[in-house]
Amino acid sequence: MFTVLIISIVIVIVVAVLTIIAISKGYAYEHTVDPLPEDEENDQSDPDKNNE
Repeated sequence: MFTVLIISIVIVIVVAVLTIIAISKGYAYEHTVDPLPEDEENDQSDPDKNNE
């Protein structure tokens, strides 16, 4: 009975540590945003291209 309790506590600690590691890696990830395409700016200036 005592060994089952010890093993359970070890498993809980390992899962908690792995969860903390995964969360900290997720927050450390640097998100980037793609730049806006510049083609739309040229398309708006020439209305004939939009009708094709």
